[in-house]
Amino acid sequence: MQSIQANGYSIHFNESGYEAIHQILIDTNYSSIFILVDENTNEFCLPKLLSQLATEIRIEIIEIEAGEGMKNISTCSEVWSILSDLGADRKSVLINLGGGVITDLGGFIASTFKRGIDFINMPTTLLGMVDAAIGGKNGVDLGTLKNQIGVISVPKIVIIDTNFLESLPQIQMRSGLAEMLKHGLIYDKNYWDNFLNLNTLNFDDLDNLIYRSVEIKNEIVLQDPTENGIRKALNFGHTLGHAIESHLLETPTPLLHGEAIAIGMILESYISKEQNRLSEVEFKEIKNTLLAIFGKHSFSDNDVQSVIRLLIHDKKNEYGKVQFALIKNIGTVILNQEASNDLIINSFNDYIS
Repeated sequence: MQSIQANGYSIHFNESGYEAIHQILIDTNYSSIFILVDENTNEFCLPKLLSQLATEIRIEIIEIEAGEGMKNISTCSEVWSILSDLGADRKSVLINLGGGVITDLGGFIASTFKRGIDFINMPTTLLGMVDAAIGGKNGVDLGTLKNQIGVISVPKIVIIDTNFLESLPQIQMRSGLAEMLKHGLIYDKNYWDNFLNLNTLNFDDLDNLIYRSVEIKNEIVLQDPTENGIRKALNFGHTLGHAIESHLLETPTPLLHGEAIAIGMILESYISKEQNRLSEVEFKEIKNTLLAIFGKHSFSDNDVQSVIRLLIHDKKNEYGKVQFALIKNIGTVILNQEASNDLIINSFNDYIS
């Protein structure tokens, strides 16, 4: 697959990615290599990476626990201390080998350690490959509030090796699928149409679907690297989705990111329909497709009120107003929209009915 040129870095696929990282190690002459993993990527993905790193540069492995609960400043502080204790300097490089938590967290750690060292993202989950590792957003959560602390700083390169997906649980694959579906809904109706009948979809062609999803996100980010305009389109489903994810994070029924975003896309599609932007036919197509893949989650009145209260903390808000990216038809997005609490409540009522 041909590499994709992003904003100041390149995205490489499969074996060409290892050739690219080998060349960077030769050209840059790093003093040391640090690899950030969790216990899952340490077991299933690190051996392949190490077998591909033909270098005499010192390599150190830093392992953290897996899960969204590790994506916080406390973890950053621990990793910063480990880097310092192991002699990392400004000519060190950090390779982030893992899902969205690892690439978000690792990118933030690298961007702030000694005022910034190089980092390389190697996403190992479908969500990481099509979304989290692409675009330069790095950061951590503040308590249960998603991505409140962070920076925009691009990696040296991104390497997408889809062979890592072979060890990924099906629930994680489904979570990543939500972001791919979002890319179709906001940007490319033909891409969305690829997913309308998953029973006949040839997932032997998954590489091409991933490639197109990366292309879509990159095309949007290239137009607006710092999210002042069109990049806000990528937030479709995320205003309510992030609030749902935050609300459920410390309950007995937490959701993966993609599962929460799928619900958010249904709710925000309903809002789009009720504001006369999206047709009833397309709304039903979106709702039925997402429910068929992700099923339905139950919400009490108290859950809904908690989600609404959390909306004010969304990092996309401006001047105290909650901002939505909505769609006016499949493949077209409309930015900086508002919705009343009553309309949000009605969207939940429609979802659970």
